[in-house]
Amino acid sequence: MTLILGLQARLLESQPNEILFEDIKDLTFLGLFGIQDPLRPGVKEAVVKCQHAGVRVRMITGDNIGTAKSIATECGILSEDGVIMEGPQFRRLSEWQMSKVLPNLQVLARSTPEDKRILVKTLKELGEIVAVTGDGTNDGPALRAADVGFSMGISGTEVAREASSIVLIDDNFSSIVKAIEWGRTVNDAIRKFLQVCLPNIHHLVYLHLLTTSQFQLTVNITAVTLTFVSAIASDKEKSILTPVQLLWVNLIMDTFAALALATDPPNSQVLNRHPEPKSASLITLNMWKMILGQSIYQLVVTLSLNFAGNKILGYTTSQQQGTLETLVFNTYVWMQFFNQLK
Repeated sequence: MTLILGLQARLLESQPNEILFEDIKDLTFLGLFGIQDPLRPGVKEAVVKCQHAGVRVRMITGDNIGTAKSIATECGILSEDGVIMEGPQFRRLSEWQMSKVLPNLQVLARSTPEDKRILVKTLKELGEIVAVTGDGTNDGPALRAADVGFSMGISGTEVAREASSIVLIDDNFSSIVKAIEWGRTVNDAIRKFLQVCLPNIHHLVYLHLLTTSQFQLTVNITAVTLTFVSAIASDKEKSILTPVQLLWVNLIMDTFAALALATDPPNSQVLNRHPEPKSASLITLNMWKMILGQSIYQLVVTLSLNFAGNKILGYTTSQQQGTLETLVFNTYVWMQFFNQLK
């Protein structure tokens, strides 16, 4: 924000006891002084990154429309085809008009706390995921109504901090970009742990997911089904996989995968794609096809060895018990390794 002050003066013949407004004339112009509240470092770059990541950045402020337009243009929020509006005009819109304006609304000036709350509420009704940043008491209703509220930890009021979901301890808008990166990284980590085959696999960032496709769920489905069927079919009601073997599978197959994903740092490429809708499923149709196909294949092999292994391999009665259990278990484990590396 920039404030321009003009300085003028006049030499008086004597010192008056009182200066009246009508006496202020015949002044000599001395110059202009500008006081500017510049953008914080990194804000413009952070706005560009947000827009590149598919996040629409809007400015809602109580300043007049001229000041708001200047700041929004400087930091890259207001584009050539963007809509700028004042709060009184916004409040007069009907619900239908508001739903038509909001997709292109980029700046809302002279707004009240209720304007902010209504805007957030309407965006959510249109199916958008809304995040709000604010530091004042008047931002409380909008912060509380948003899906995610960011408040300022240094300059923010207690009301704003209590109403928000996340407190930025450095009061830096750029930290929101970090929050987006970490949020998408956590989401990708969950997908990788489940080994989700994402729909838009043409992006380079997803290529590494294909090398370990369907691993985690395939391991569990095969193990549970094999344990259940073999126990039901056994005269002794004993599973072909022992508790120790199942514990080993969980320790090796689950623990190290979880540790690897927990230490996976954010990748700058996560900002190269648009946000996914809130209703997006972690398990897609293609994933279910590959999980079921791989599970059926593994179950056919392991169950065939369980029920016909002695006959196929020609084991004698004395060799049957321990050898067959070991064979089924090792076959199951090695199929998981090949499934991981395929």
